[in-house]
Amino acid sequence: MPTAILIDGGFFLRRFRTCYPSRDSADPQVVAKVAFELALSHLEEKHGTRHDLYRIFFYDCPPLQKKAHLPISRKAFDFSKTPQSVFRLALHDELRKLRKVALRLGHLMNHTEWRLKEGRLKQLLDGRHEFAALGDEDFEFATIQKGVDMRIGIDIASLSFKRQVDQIVLVAGDSDFVPAAKLARREGIDFVLDPLWHPIHPSLHEHVDGVRSTCPHPSPHHAAPNPSPSASLSPQPPKSVVVGK
Repeated sequence: MPTAILIDGGFFLRRFRTCYPSRDSADPQVVAKVAFELALSHLEEKHGTRHDLYRIFFYDCPPLQKKAHLPISRKAFDFSKTPQSVFRLALHDELRKLRKVALRLGHLMNHTEWRLKEGRLKQLLDGRHEFAALGDEDFEFATIQKGVDMRIGIDIASLSFKRQVDQIVLVAGDSDFVPAAKLARREGIDFVLDPLWHPIHPSLHEHVDGVRSTCPHPSPHHAAPNPSPSASLSPQPPKSVVVGK
């Protein structure tokens, strides 16, 4: 029984440090290997049945490559040279090398803008920080991701209508996939959701045939810590963030 594994790359990377605290999240080769291992782990059922792998689909977006001027100092800044960009491109190269892995890339919208980081904005509104004291490190470059959800939906529909698989496992954490999941189930496909132990809304259970996370269950002692308010005060290099899909 062939199974297709679909991985929402952005969601997988956000959950990586929480689910795999002992693995190096900054090493593209390690991250690509973990994604591959995660996919293969879904081929084994508890009662001993093993599914055949059809293909692993990894959905992501190329990193921001443009140049811009910093919002306060007005110095030129090249986003293609940031660690975030270098890592993402290297990760995509590693994924392309893996057998049975298909990399599906969306794109970034041309409309981009600087915006205050959420923590700093809250401090300004609370009166704990002065506008005059703002620096480049208090801003992030916001851009909009397009095409990733559409590619996931199209692949689910294509796999279902062509009867190329009997089972689809989707590694994701939101409800955008629900229409595609319902279509697949109507076509007789066994549709499984892997939210990487991230809480999902109870209503999502009615739109899938099962929820199963095979990665290590994160414990409070091993979960990646959230940055503290004081940590956000230290200067950080500007980075780009995806604000929509």
